[in-house]
Amino acid sequence: MKYTLKDYQHEAYVQVRDKLDDALLKWQSAGQRTSLSLTAPTGAGKTVMAAAVIESLFFGDPVDDYEEDPSAVVLWFSDSPSLNEQTRQRLAEASDRLNYRDLVMVRPPFSQPTLEPGKVYFLNTQQLGKNSLLTRGHVDTDDENQIEELRAQAAPDLQGHTIWQTIANTIADPNLTLVMVLDEAHRGFNTRTPKERGTIVRRLVSGHADVPAVPIVWGISATIDRFRAAMNEANADQSRRALDDAVVDPRQVQESGLVKDTVVLDIPEETGDFDTVLVRRAARKLRQSTQDWEKYARTQGISEPVRPLLVMQLPNDPDPDHVGAAISTIFDEFPALDHTAVRHVLGEHSTRTFGAWDVDWIEPERVQTTPSVRVLIAKDAISTGWDCPRAEVMVSFRPAKDQTYVHQLLGRLVRNPLARRVPGNEWLNSVECILPRFDRTAAGKVVKLITGKENPDDPGAGPDVVLDPQDLEPNTAVPADVWECWDGLPTLTIPQRTARPHVRLKDLALALSRDQLRPGAVAGATAQTTSILNNLATQYAEQIEAKIEEVWAMQGQSVGGTTRSSRIEYAQFTERADRRAVEAAYQAAKKAFGGDFTSAYLEHLIGDEEDDDAELDAMARIAAMSRVPPLRDRYDAETEGLSDHWFDEYGPELTTLDDDRQAAYEEIRALSTQPKRTQLGRPRNRIGDFKVLDDQGHEKPAPVREKHLMANADGLFPVTKLNDWEMDVLDAELAKSTTLAWYRNPPRQATDSVGISYRGPRGDLHTMHPDFVFFERGADGEVVPSIIDPHGHHLGDAITKLEALRQFSRDYGDEFNRIEALTQLRGVPKVLDLKDEAVRVAVKQAYEEGNAAEELYASDVAADYRPG
Repeated sequence: MKYTLKDYQHEAYVQVRDKLDDALLKWQSAGQRTSLSLTAPTGAGKTVMAAAVIESLFFGDPVDDYEEDPSAVVLWFSDSPSLNEQTRQRLAEASDRLNYRDLVMVRPPFSQPTLEPGKVYFLNTQQLGKNSLLTRGHVDTDDENQIEELRAQAAPDLQGHTIWQTIANTIADPNLTLVMVLDEAHRGFNTRTPKERGTIVRRLVSGHADVPAVPIVWGISATIDRFRAAMNEANADQSRRALDDAVVDPRQVQESGLVKDTVVLDIPEETGDFDTVLVRRAARKLRQSTQDWEKYARTQGISEPVRPLLVMQLPNDPDPDHVGAAISTIFDEFPALDHTAVRHVLGEHSTRTFGAWDVDWIEPERVQTTPSVRVLIAKDAISTGWDCPRAEVMVSFRPAKDQTYVHQLLGRLVRNPLARRVPGNEWLNSVECILPRFDRTAAGKVVKLITGKENPDDPGAGPDVVLDPQDLEPNTAVPADVWECWDGLPTLTIPQRTARPHVRLKDLALALSRDQLRPGAVAGATAQTTSILNNLATQYAEQIEAKIEEVWAMQGQSVGGTTRSSRIEYAQFTERADRRAVEAAYQAAKKAFGGDFTSAYLEHLIGDEEDDDAELDAMARIAAMSRVPPLRDRYDAETEGLSDHWFDEYGPELTTLDDDRQAAYEEIRALSTQPKRTQLGRPRNRIGDFKVLDDQGHEKPAPVREKHLMANADGLFPVTKLNDWEMDVLDAELAKSTTLAWYRNPPRQATDSVGISYRGPRGDLHTMHPDFVFFERGADGEVVPSIIDPHGHHLGDAITKLEALRQFSRDYGDEFNRIEALTQLRGVPKVLDLKDEAVRVAVKQAYEEGNAAEELYASDVAADYRPG
């Protein structure tokens, strides 16, 4: 893969690959048909995960120990050619082993008796319709007017087979295994699905006429319930077995930074015709976003800045003159736009006239890669499966009753264009949705849709929704030494589940060389690992010699019997391994020590000897070393220690690099087996929401407080997501005369968020972001920080967060005045002082025994909360 998978992506990849192996075995050994699904929210990178699965299916994956299946062939089915083309491009971009020859767009004439293994074939609904050139001649059993005998003998023009015959032959071939990927599988084939698509999908899944059912169906979607229901409906004869689903947690996607953090909703405050006013606002936002991206590109040395896109969503029957007036308004506000900057993706694939404007059509999949297109006119054709990360503004002329249409299209605009957060700049991590035809009641429903509060398919963790955005900048009233204290706060990376210290060292060496921070770092890392392996070979010489004998010995068992007796005799035997067996053992050692490092050590062992026996002996020795567990543990520890040393040595230089390179180093840092301390970045700007909706959906001013690190021009920060007792805690801390400033810590992994990550007793990964950081003037005049984390004891993650704070306080407590966890127990605010050793012991015991957080707050180790 060209991309390093995020943790959640790798976990999903492993889940799907395991289930796919199970499905392949069931089909190849017993003819059992199966279905499986991957459910992931928009922006999670479903195509990247699919690329990893398909690549390992065709070529194997030695790292995660998956073997290739030489019989596998993939049929990718979606609703439209444009979605297929977009998917084909993404698969090729993501994989370094799938090339365009392996990714076949099925177009007439297509004359193959079977599909070929090791290839992905793309089909869509139109291509399997009764009038398609690919299917002419196929017996369509629901058409009573067909002359069956004639059509059965007639092949499509220039083709020897219909596509249905090709699919049937592929399924029937014992040397082939067909895996069908049903893209956007939530559309299923139920009664709300367009008839032709529903019929075609059902035929593929259930079989029809002379075409048997597809052996393995893999559904990919953001919401998989309809796919499950469709598969159940299609499984009337119980011949297909449903395997467990692979599900991606939306919270992990939001935390990854791949999707935008904020959605700004702009809606009229009163009844009237505000189309022109709000379209002008959309154009102004587009212009401002363009300037912001250009400024960011200059500061980061990026040659091609992001060119943001405005999407104009039309109703079903738009007035062309009205649309033309909106286009004119956009150009009046943003005259720097070229007249060719407007395109449409409407059903008519031709030039459309809107008032005085002639607007050309563009293929949806080309919009992202055509930066000259700055305004895109659409209805709902791009609401499913289409993504354009540079789309940052949407103005929708849909009426208020069309909340779902608005939400679906908005869901296509949430990807971050750089595939990461822009550190400290929330406006560049946001999308603005302007709704001239909505009222505040309808807006409240959209808010609930976006945040998942009324969507059972999405458990929450969507972007923040802002109704009255204001710029928040570093608060000029905050003393300078508070910011100096901030710069020294500890924050921790999240270790990746697949971390391998030698990979971390190699990637770090490559990065340091690329950035000219340590020329020759790769050669230096190679020399260091050779030295490490040499030293370990001396220390574990006795164990290695014993393992060398194992490498050279091939163990076997013979089974015998006679016709005179029913008794079976077993006998063990040993044969000397051949070169192929030793080479296989050596290849396994490369996984333990790293391919390049192992090859370098092999050359070191061989030295000037050039005969094959010397090479084979060296391979056997390295293979034996990889089979000594203490040696491997020491190798991992020392390579990780070398990486840590280089991070410490070049830490100051790393902070001077551009954001993209700093993000690359943070990904490398996270390849550790344990959480690592890293540099906390200063927030640069923030979007504050100064309006909230009450329970009836009515708008009211947000409560505000002073002394926050980020504030508007009046020095105020809105506190819109705190409950009553959390507000009481905040006010109590602010009332202290020693309090200089405070910070509402963002609940996400970001450079300006204090993160606490750790491994639990079972090795599982956790992370948390405490709610508040307060800064006080100490007795000696120095600024001292405190972590105060109000969190309901009844919540499912309460004990987990306490354990995180315990470990953090154990390691970094000396750098804080207080580290406290709070809850409200039967109306009384209770606190656990995590700097107290007795409290830490109690928290650890409760966590390991699986006790509830409430028991801790009710015990003697807790105290009544009083701001200290």
